[in-house]
Amino acid sequence: MTKKTLLIGGGLLAVAVAVAVISLVPRGEELQEVQTAVVERQKIVQKVNATGRIQPKTQVKISADISAKIITLSVEEGDWVEKGQFLIELDRERYLAEVESAEANVRSAQADAKLVHENTIKTGKEFERSSQLVQRNLESQATLDTQQAAYQVEIARHESAVDKIEQARAALKQALDALSKTTIYAPMAGTISDLRKEQGEIAIGSQFQEDVILVISDLTAMEAQVNVDENDIVSVQIGQEAEIEVDALLNQTLKGIVYEIANTANVNAEGTTDQKTEFEVKISITDLESSLRPGMTASADLFTKTNDNAVSVPIQSVAVRTLDQLTLEGQSRDDAAAIYTPDRDGFVEIVFCVDDGVVQAKQVTTGIQSDDLIEIVGGVEVDEVVVTGSYRAISKDLINGAEVNINNDADKNSDDA
Repeated sequence: MTKKTLLIGGGLLAVAVAVAVISLVPRGEELQEVQTAVVERQKIVQKVNATGRIQPKTQVKISADISAKIITLSVEEGDWVEKGQFLIELDRERYLAEVESAEANVRSAQADAKLVHENTIKTGKEFERSSQLVQRNLESQATLDTQQAAYQVEIARHESAVDKIEQARAALKQALDALSKTTIYAPMAGTISDLRKEQGEIAIGSQFQEDVILVISDLTAMEAQVNVDENDIVSVQIGQEAEIEVDALLNQTLKGIVYEIANTANVNAEGTTDQKTEFEVKISITDLESSLRPGMTASADLFTKTNDNAVSVPIQSVAVRTLDQLTLEGQSRDDAAAIYTPDRDGFVEIVFCVDDGVVQAKQVTTGIQSDDLIEIVGGVEVDEVVVTGSYRAISKDLINGAEVNINNDADKNSDDA
């Protein structure tokens, strides 16, 4: 073994002995390290966040009322159209034939009615003549009764023939209406925002299920249609301001006003663990951006309440404890109950105030909150010092009445867990 090896081994042994000696020396209990801040009056804006899509405030889906092939499609997606402008022509041959058939039925019904009318006049005259002959005892009562019955039959036939004319005219009106629907015009001015069919395709007309051919949208007035959670919807009111961020428009925030709130909820994934109950809220965009397109994904912050001068603390400063956790050493639970009032779940909402290096849990009443601040309605006053970190200390470790070491140079965002 060399002299160098002996020196290294001796050094390591000395270090080990020193560590052992130090570990045997009694040490005082380390104080909990916390960060603090002074209670101040600040502006707090409470927000509700929601997500949804950008849509035109006004748009019309154009579909056919009759079934036919599209033989003319005069617009393309992105075109601007004026109200009343020609858009689509459907194959009209079948409906022309139906109109011609209906017109023939009207003429036939009119001819039948005319023939019956002539017979009615004839039987009426025969009945009148027979009545005169009976009065002069030149004809029997039985003959008169027969003539009267024949006259009444013809009157009834004439009324039926007139009804058939009306039925034929109604059928003609219906056929003309169907024929008119083979040509479709723009019901409003706007942009063709969606074109779903091509020339030559079949438009399936139905009163019960739409078969959209195209969509006309007014892109000069846009809105964000967002879904708000049922727990937040009670805070949302018409007229509230909102800020909207669109995924496609980076680093850009749009302003808006809430103008419509759904009365009925949308329930997604009903009956599953992913079930969500939300209400649709429509936000009118007040500073319109020309790059907006229908269907773009958007998120919105709805400003539900504002207090410009709120007594406030950082939101992480508010914690909950039970009465047992708040009972000071040497006190009974009844002593704590005289100071703190738990909620129905047995918890007390508190903040830890610091005075001469000792923390005191004070019960507070909270108000509105923003992303980082919460309003204190009662319990602490301006200029008091409250614990703001660490998160683990506030949420779990900190004990009422404990001495603490204040270190506001520490990383307040660190989590000791």
